Amino acid sequence: MLGISTLCLHHEPLPLALERITEVTGSIEVMDEGLHFLKNAEPLLSHSCIFSIHAPCRGTNLASLLEPIRRASVVVMEECFAIAAEVDAAIVVHPGYFAWPEERVQAEQQLERSLAELSTAAREYGVSYSVENMGNWEYFFLKTPEELPLIGGCGFTLDVGHAHQNHCLGSFLTCPAQHYHLHDNDSTTDSHLAVGKGTIDFTVVMAAVKKGGGSPVIEVADFDGAIKSLHVLEKML
Repeated sequence: MLGISTLCLHHEPLPLALERITEVTGSIEVMDEGLHFLKNAEPLLSHSCIFSIHAPCRGTNLASLLEPIRRASVVVMEECFAIAAEVDAAIVVHPGYFAWPEERVQAEQQLERSLAELSTAAREYGVSYSVENMGNWEYFFLKTPEELPLIGGCGFTLDVGHAHQNHCLGSFLTCPAQHYHLHDNDSTTDSHLAVGKGTIDFTVVMAAVKKGGGSPVIEVADFDGAIKSLHVLEKML
C-alpha cells in the first residue's frame, strides 16, 4: 500500500493532518517535527492505519563529536521508538553529519556507536528502524551507495529524491531497501515535488519498489501534489 507523509500538511495540527490523509490512504508516515512532534502515541491511537514515523532530525546528530549532543540525539530517537512500539510503527532516522572534513573518521565512529545503541533499543521495544540516504548537503553521511557500509546491518530507507539530487538513483535502486520515500525534483534541489514535476523516471523506481518489497511513502511537500502522486503511482504498482 502506498503511504503519504504528513510533510504535505506540516503547517496543520497533526490530528487534522491525520484525518485528511486517512481519507485517501490507510498508510501514513508521521514527520515527527514541528506541529507534528509526538509527545506520546495518543494522536495515533484513534486511527487504524499502518504507521511509520520519521524520527526528529533537525535538532539531532547521531554522528556528533560532542558526546552530550550525540547521546541526547540517541535519547530522542529512543523516545520515538517507545511511541512507535505502541502503534507497531517502523521508524526512519537520519545518519547525521560532521562539522569539519578533518573530523569525518571520528564522526563515522560516533555514528557506529549511536546505531549500535539504537539497535539495542529497537530490540527492547520490538520495533524496526532504517537509516535514510541524504541529499546533496555538505558533510552529511550516506549520500551515495558507497557509504552504505556505514550503517552496518541496519535497515535502509531509500529516498529517491535525495538519490536523484546526488545523481546516483540508479545505483541506489539496486540496493536492498526496507522503506522508500517518493518525491520528484530536477536534480538540483531537494524540492519534494509531486511525481511528474521533476526529472525522475518513476517507472523504473516503482519497478524496483515492487521487486524489493519495501514499504513506499509519498513524501511530497504539498497535499494536492501528494494526492496527484498517489493516483499516478498506484497505476504503476
